[in-house]
Amino acid sequence: MAILVLVAYAFFINVISITFMYIDKQKAQNGQWRIPERNLFYIAIAGGSIGIFIGMRLFRHKTKHPTFKIGIPLIFLLQFVLISYYL
Repeated sequence: MAILVLVAYAFFINVISITFMYIDKQKAQNGQWRIPERNLFYIAIAGGSIGIFIGMRLFRHKTKHPTFKIGIPLIFLLQFVLISYYL
């Protein structure tokens, strides 16, 4: 049961993170209000690092920012290590 909840949460948070990356990319192209970078990092830390990374590649968004190029993979690596340790 706990694994099912974890998988459902991971799916949900990563769908949200990809959606946020798409919305932010659209707003950037249209010169509109943007989603703050710290909020994207909060979503990544909350478990959406895979979605943020996929969104970076899929939408070519935030790919030149060193904080995203390095930070998002590091967050994912940390999450992977922690999940591997506790499961």
